[in-house]
Amino acid sequence: MQKWWCKALVSSVLLVPLTILAAESEVENLPPIPEPTRFVTEHSGRFNDVRVDYQTVAGETYLQNLEGEPKAALFTFAYVKTNLAADEVRPVTFVWNGGPGSSSTWLHMGGYGPKRIVVPSDAQHAGPPPYPVLDAPETILDVTDLVFIDPVGTGFSRALGDYEGKDFWGLNEDADSMALFIRTWITEHGRWNSPKFLLGESFGTTRAAAVARKMEEDLAISLNGIVFISQALDYQGSTPYVRDNIVSYITYVPTMAATALYHGRVQPPPESQETFIQQSREFAVNEYLPALFKGNTVSQEEYLSVRDRLAYFTGLSTEYIDRAKLRVQGTRFAKELLRDQGVAVGRLDSRYTEDEIDDLSAETARDAASDSISSAYRSALMSYMRSDLGVDWDRMYLDPADPDLSKNWRWRTVPDDTSWEPAYVNTAHDLATALRINPSLKVFVASGYFDLVTPFFDAEFTLNRHDIRADRIEYAYYQGGHMMYVNEPSRVALLEDTRRFIQSQIPIR
Repeated sequence: MQKWWCKALVSSVLLVPLTILAAESEVENLPPIPEPTRFVTEHSGRFNDVRVDYQTVAGETYLQNLEGEPKAALFTFAYVKTNLAADEVRPVTFVWNGGPGSSSTWLHMGGYGPKRIVVPSDAQHAGPPPYPVLDAPETILDVTDLVFIDPVGTGFSRALGDYEGKDFWGLNEDADSMALFIRTWITEHGRWNSPKFLLGESFGTTRAAAVARKMEEDLAISLNGIVFISQALDYQGSTPYVRDNIVSYITYVPTMAATALYHGRVQPPPESQETFIQQSREFAVNEYLPALFKGNTVSQEEYLSVRDRLAYFTGLSTEYIDRAKLRVQGTRFAKELLRDQGVAVGRLDSRYTEDEIDDLSAETARDAASDSISSAYRSALMSYMRSDLGVDWDRMYLDPADPDLSKNWRWRTVPDDTSWEPAYVNTAHDLATALRINPSLKVFVASGYFDLVTPFFDAEFTLNRHDIRADRIEYAYYQGGHMMYVNEPSRVALLEDTRRFIQSQIPIR
């Protein structure tokens, strides 16, 4: 049993003095910017059977412009070891979720934080409160400090002064602010020479690739490693709702196969999940892709062969696949697979099911996985912040994000006065550049078999090309979905794999 002790120091602790010229703000008719608000507590626990005394700082870090004026307050949860050995080299891992527009709640309370929310591991609804929030001795605080980051417009993070949220809401703008935060944080805490890791989920992997390039290329800050949870770098492979996008039909087949197998829709049953999934990969590339590429020139014999094989792997009827003209979209699959039972499977985690109102619609109206666990995660974080971290603040914690974020998000990657043809979002080239600049940098990719949002085969498709060398990427697969850590055995395995990866990327001097 873990032994915890906690002592709240101050409600608003000013760790780093910051002089703000009130007169300048008054000239601009803006209220003076206060000092950063920070809540500091002391804790001790055993992680991977190693005692760690650590300080938690839940609070703001101000990002400054070139004139030294604050432009944004990023709220983070930083867990920093205090009982360091004399010669200990302590890594730091910067953690964020995705969205865009997601706070760090999911990875914080479900995956990597020192406390965790407990929800059913077998894809059942979490039910009403109260929800169990337990110690998480399996997490990786024994090998790295952790800094969970809420981007501007999420959590307690806000724009400051005459800056607005939309100044930070964009692919480039977001990556700039995250890279600036990391530089600011390692400067304030004297951690320039610490081993550094990035860990992101979903869009957080999109962000991590872009941030890695900015750090390596623009800031000359070398990284030791990057952890991708549910990879999403090249969006072509994860946009099944675009009917003409042949790539997404291919990348979704193995996830649909895993889902059909899970729900007992594969006949005859295969000898093993692993063998079946590998067969689905080979079918997708060697049979399905050529048939789709040929379009209406495909022979009748080939068409029927591919149709029947697709029906086998997906659990769908040949009649449905005929009506779809072989083009089975992942978004529609989620509604169609168990239509005869009157339920839809989840997209974030296709193990979950939900009885939707409209049984005739082509696609799901809601997400069964999100509806099952979102309330539990948010409740757990809000309770944990107050009871364990001493966060008692009247500011609203934005989770979901600022309602203006999504409609103002900027995917455009060039200036407004520059010609630009819209394309799929793709930061894989940023990752390729970072890997070329830093030959020691490696990437660990964690994927859930039941993720219909960022399918695991898309991770392979993306990272096996775009000029990325195979020996720089490591893959692992789990019996869960987008948030594979919802499944308890997968959570423990993910933490063990992450710990090993971090340890392997710290050089012995």
